[in-house]
Amino acid sequence: MHVKQLHPWPSGVAEAEAIQDRLRPQVELTGPTTFTLVAGLDVHYHGDDEVTAAVVVLDAATLAPVEQVVAHGAAAFPYVPGLFAFRELPALVTALERLAVTPDLLVCDGYGLAHPRGFGLACHLGVLTGLPSVGVGKTPFVGTHEPPGPERGAWTPIVHDGATVGRALRTQRGVKPVYVSQGHRISLDTATDQVLRLAARYRLPEPVRHADHLARHPGP
Repeated sequence: MHVKQLHPWPSGVAEAEAIQDRLRPQVELTGPTTFTLVAGLDVHYHGDDEVTAAVVVLDAATLAPVEQVVAHGAAAFPYVPGLFAFRELPALVTALERLAVTPDLLVCDGYGLAHPRGFGLACHLGVLTGLPSVGVGKTPFVGTHEPPGPERGAWTPIVHDGATVGRALRTQRGVKPVYVSQGHRISLDTATDQVLRLAARYRLPEPVRHADHLARHPGP
């Protein structure tokens, strides 16, 4: 698949923040409600700077694997809170461009609107690819929320600076919630429904689980 090159790579914090500010207005918060191919994306670090990015595409109906790719590289930006996406984007974009198929939805191990600058990894990847995207975080990042109920499917809003930026979603009874936020071209209701449907057996959605495993164990 092809990924648009919408900006040069930033050389520092001010330039990276300017890119986020320029791209943020391009985020769309509505879009399709059904998907055929769903991709999970994850990055694994080897030491401080070497990374492996993995993308695994699943059939949305059966959750059967369709295609998987990896890309190895170096973290492309220093660790700066709120600018973490810039460390991982080059390797993720390289992996995406190796796909023979084009997924209908990107499910990122990270955040979308639930981000200090309102433009997390899921937003950035969505704008770069033009694809619907959703962020699924393992831990809360910004905002406040009440604990969701104990049953599968229970959720509570994540509120940051007076706006709802995501949901704490209980995907399985008796496990910690995940933190769902819109990336691009998807509503919060659809993002929640998709994450819940894709997390049929475990806490994390299947595409992200597969991508996490591949990033950790990419093979020869």
